[in-house]
Amino acid sequence: MAAFRPKYITFDCYGTLTYFAMAEAARDLYGNQLDETHMQEFIENFSDYRRDEILGDWKPYHEVVRNALERTCKRNGVAFRDEDAQMIYERVPTWGPHPDVPVGLAKVAKEIPLVILSNAMNSQIMSNVEKLGAPFHAVFTAQQAQAYKPRFKAFEYMLDMLGCGPEDILHCSSSFRYDLMSAHDLGIKNKVWVNRGHEPANPYYGYVEIADISGLPGVVGL
Repeated sequence: MAAFRPKYITFDCYGTLTYFAMAEAARDLYGNQLDETHMQEFIENFSDYRRDEILGDWKPYHEVVRNALERTCKRNGVAFRDEDAQMIYERVPTWGPHPDVPVGLAKVAKEIPLVILSNAMNSQIMSNVEKLGAPFHAVFTAQQAQAYKPRFKAFEYMLDMLGCGPEDILHCSSSFRYDLMSAHDLGIKNKVWVNRGHEPANPYYGYVEIADISGLPGVVGL
């Protein structure tokens, strides 16, 4: 892998590059109603329901958030309000990068074009991308692809738009369930797992592990 110089390095954005603050938003809304054990359960349920909501036909992300939050509240015996879901959705463009991201990305961007494939809305994503501190060759969204990751359609859209094959890219993500499993199934052999503690390691899927984006330049020999 160290000798591999891809045509593009493709990235998941939220969680991998941008700090994903859904748990904090949930705490702000419900932390005074739930003890810590139940708050943790709520956060995990909210994450699971968001993933479940994106596995079917594409729908706007505000519907994903709303439906997932309503289902989570029902499961946890908490009153649901539409305005709470809207608040969470509107926070997304305010999120910034993990501290390690700008320097690591900037070093790689000098040599290899960077691409984002994100489960995002067009109206949200550029606010987050602008905070990452490096130029991107292209930014692709679920809205454009009409499919959310982990669905293959999202990755296929990106490859079609780039005019390249799975052998030409290095895909970088902190998530197996959203990114690296699908990338593996689609024949993307060159993968980087950013271990941000979201999920346990799964060596079956074949990747280079880095602790954060500062380790990425070394993966491609920079």
